[in-house]
Amino acid sequence: MALVEQNQNVDVSVRTVAQDNEDGQTLHSVDPDYKLPKTSSLIIIIVCNILLQISFFIIVSSTNEYAKHLGGSSTFSGVVIGIPTVFSGLTLIPLLKFDKGGYKIPLHVSCGASILGHILYGCAYRANFLYLILIGRIVSGAAFSMWMYTKRYCSDARIVGIRRRTTLAGFLVMGQGLGMSLGPLFGGLLFKLGFKNDVFNGFTSPAWIMAGVWSIFWVCVTLFFEDARGNEADFDIPLPQLSSDTSSKDDMAKPQTESKDADLPAQSSTAPIRPNAPPISYRMNTSQKGVLFCMCWFAMTCFFILGAWESNLPVFGEDSPKFHWTPFSAGNFIAFGGLAAFPFLLLNLFMVRRIEDRKILAFGSLFGLAALLVFLSLLRSGKIVYGSLFMCWWGVALGFNVATTVTVSLLSKQLPPSWNTRTSLAIQYSMYTGRVTGAIWGGSGVRVGMMNYVGVEIAVVGIGVVLFIVLWQDLKAKTG
Repeated sequence: MALVEQNQNVDVSVRTVAQDNEDGQTLHSVDPDYKLPKTSSLIIIIVCNILLQISFFIIVSSTNEYAKHLGGSSTFSGVVIGIPTVFSGLTLIPLLKFDKGGYKIPLHVSCGASILGHILYGCAYRANFLYLILIGRIVSGAAFSMWMYTKRYCSDARIVGIRRRTTLAGFLVMGQGLGMSLGPLFGGLLFKLGFKNDVFNGFTSPAWIMAGVWSIFWVCVTLFFEDARGNEADFDIPLPQLSSDTSSKDDMAKPQTESKDADLPAQSSTAPIRPNAPPISYRMNTSQKGVLFCMCWFAMTCFFILGAWESNLPVFGEDSPKFHWTPFSAGNFIAFGGLAAFPFLLLNLFMVRRIEDRKILAFGSLFGLAALLVFLSLLRSGKIVYGSLFMCWWGVALGFNVATTVTVSLLSKQLPPSWNTRTSLAIQYSMYTGRVTGAIWGGSGVRVGMMNYVGVEIAVVGIGVVLFIVLWQDLKAKTG
């Protein structure tokens, strides 16, 4: 009986399935493991992620000067950079109740909040009111709630096959790299140009321009985005939960000719839709809880370090007697480091189809850790020059961006589709925690001492390394 079921599963996974659409036409779909959403909708999600990243980072190069101009401090500028993530997390709570399991409502909320938040940020100069830039960023925080939905979209079993989830996550990471590069670059360039008037100037022009860009994008969302249909729970299938005393017996019983992915703790997207079937009760076992904690820790760690460096570099560059950076110089430095990492992020997009998620995580985190250790040694020796600092920033940007590729996709391969929202939410809250604490920590780096600043980051990464070493076998999942 088991052999018959296995043959049926194999047959379902490789054959081409004929389906009837609403118009009665016959459509031929490819293997469900490799399915992708409608191209226009996928482009909307990817572009939205890039615009969110640019909106987050475009003020990084000038916010320190802007805050000081209005009577604030470097620490306050760090709060301005990081505060949106707090309110983004708060926005997700009611938004999840009204999104109807789709993405169109969050997209509209994101567009509207982005426009209003940028307008408020731009008005602070004319009003000469320091806290208006904070209020503007708080409103923008509601827009950044869409980050969670972009991750959920790329691992949604209704529209994305199990062997395409890490690949689509690679597109999101590529968007992170673009936003991290283009945001500070445009912000620094607009600060340099000046446009000296009370409304449109070096401090406010990034906000006004992004408000216009978001308005155009909102029109595109209304015209071209097609929401996902159905319920993720309809794609659930029973997953094996082996206890420690039975797992060894099952391993011995497996035939030697079994494929290398057959023993992976993941669901297959080839499961048929079960609209009339009762919901499957599923509880994570101990190893899966460990994997979830590990992914959340790395999501927090990567964004803690990236956020800290992005907010610290303008402050450190201005304070250092070797650099004396202006916001324009700091923006260029951050942008060029991100641009130098971008070709490798593009390469990562192709490599994730062939390399296991756990190996991508190990490479990214260890590469970033190596950059932090080099920077610590440069601080101890006092031999920091532009080139050495640039290479450290490049290593941090590349390593920890690559490590974020697998946090959601790996969990989606080990847990049922009905858990996708919960795991995406857990990862996103971890990223929010890292972003806000990292931005504040980076803004305070010079004050607490740069050695202490880097030392804390190394300790945080070290905990993550211990986690993935201990859980290495449990982190195994399908590639792609």
